[in-house]
Amino acid sequence: MTESTAPQSDHRTVLLRGGDVHSPADPFATAMVVERGHVAWVGSEGAADAFASGVDEVIDLDGALVTPAFTDAHVHTTSTGLALTGLDLSGARSLPDALALVRAYVNTHPGDRVLLGHGWDATRWPEQRPPSRTELDAAAGGRPVYLPRIDVHSAVVTTALLDLVPGVTELAGYHPDAPLTGPAHHAVRSAAHGALSSRQRTEAQRAALRHAASLGIGTVHECAGPDISDEDDFTGLLALAAEQPGPRVHGYWAERISDEKGARRIRELGAIGAAGDLFVDGSLGSHTACLHEPYADAPHTGSAHLDAAEIAAHVTACTEAGLQAGFHAIGDAAVAAVVAGVRAASETLGLARVRAARHRVEHVEMLTPETIAGFAELGLTASVQPAFDAAWGGEDGMYAQRLGVERARTLNPYAALLRTGVPLAFGSDSPVTPLDPWGTVRAAAFHRTPEHRISVRAGFTAHTRGGWRAVGRDDAGVLVPGAPADYAIWRTSELVVQAPDDRVARWSTDPRSGTPGLPDLTPGAELPVCLRTVVFGQTVYVRPNE
Repeated sequence: MTESTAPQSDHRTVLLRGGDVHSPADPFATAMVVERGHVAWVGSEGAADAFASGVDEVIDLDGALVTPAFTDAHVHTTSTGLALTGLDLSGARSLPDALALVRAYVNTHPGDRVLLGHGWDATRWPEQRPPSRTELDAAAGGRPVYLPRIDVHSAVVTTALLDLVPGVTELAGYHPDAPLTGPAHHAVRSAAHGALSSRQRTEAQRAALRHAASLGIGTVHECAGPDISDEDDFTGLLALAAEQPGPRVHGYWAERISDEKGARRIRELGAIGAAGDLFVDGSLGSHTACLHEPYADAPHTGSAHLDAAEIAAHVTACTEAGLQAGFHAIGDAAVAAVVAGVRAASETLGLARVRAARHRVEHVEMLTPETIAGFAELGLTASVQPAFDAAWGGEDGMYAQRLGVERARTLNPYAALLRTGVPLAFGSDSPVTPLDPWGTVRAAAFHRTPEHRISVRAGFTAHTRGGWRAVGRDDAGVLVPGAPADYAIWRTSELVVQAPDDRVARWSTDPRSGTPGLPDLTPGAELPVCLRTVVFGQTVYVRPNE
């Protein structure tokens, strides 16, 4: 890819030509004009000649693909940055391996008041158990260490960290020699993150946003809240994103409100909704997702944090205040409570008002035909993470361990959601699973349970336009005249059309269908490489040496 030299300006007119432009305005487009931060035109190479002399810059795509930039609809930005720059246990292959990584990290960070790690998953280890308090104390050399499980709903910590949290042993979820959950976990997490300096936080946020931009991500939805981070972290991130070129950040603050005063506080923080990880339950991996029937490997049904009446009150207050509401719900009982609560709010306010608010639910892994129909009826957006299935699905995966094979097969039914008309927005829940947009689309298209698979085109739409629709914008996430110029340029192989049904795929490749192609995401195929990311017409990433 080559370009002319031109001064950097927010108001440059740029012509991109000589590649493939993924646009519904012209399925065979090879060129695009960007002016004042918006797409001005898309069309053919021949027509591009008419623009060439009147623009400030011409970018020769050299056969590259231009697509809308991705939106990651569920991110924890500071934690993502800390995972990128700090102790990452996701690659540990055994309990001794994890402890060795802890020892090495402690030895190379003598000045950190509290050491933070991320990403362990005992279900992948031969020992099938997390480190004991004694083992972790020994590896940490007596220093405060906080190590959340990969799902961030439980954590193992050292005695030295517990000593910094008075009264933690009296809180629900405290276990003397097992991962902490619930209020006890929230207390130690608050202490651990509170020990970070503002410099450490800002560096982590910058690292996360740089990494997102390098992957063609133009927008992230930050899912924050009092049980996850703190207000300074949240407002600092929004300020950073506003001050420096990079991905857009839409912030959600997961705090219940009951009136306009509460809604005003949410807005004063800079949040666009009282949503995100407002916990109705926990996670399957930590045995805290709320189920109708007990776990296959534990004699209980998980934890419920909000009931239908509390959900209805929050949705009612948000809707009346013109604010988006949303919840974290994974287990079937939790998802059913959300549907019941939102339906109760609609009976008070009117269905049209509730649907117009575009309330959203994060994760929604255990759905039934009834709750899927409820989502469609109530206009709820399903903010989902296909990488969860890639990581934990299948007959030998964590889902099957927790639920049994038959129940596990029902999880993450993306095809049924789309058939019923439920809007999908794709994300990563990073750092739970990594920022990886093309890998996310691949995970949905090649779901471990075949009947839940969707086309690459549908998955791509959920990860681009779907994220914009989830924040109430129908005019973005697609390269058509008038849309914001948020796009990425990719080096990729031949473009194809992939769908679960071969008959659909065959028709879609016929020129008469007007279906633009996308990269081949077959498992094992090389994923596209991001060459450039642009947000509102401003370049925020260029691949080195390109």
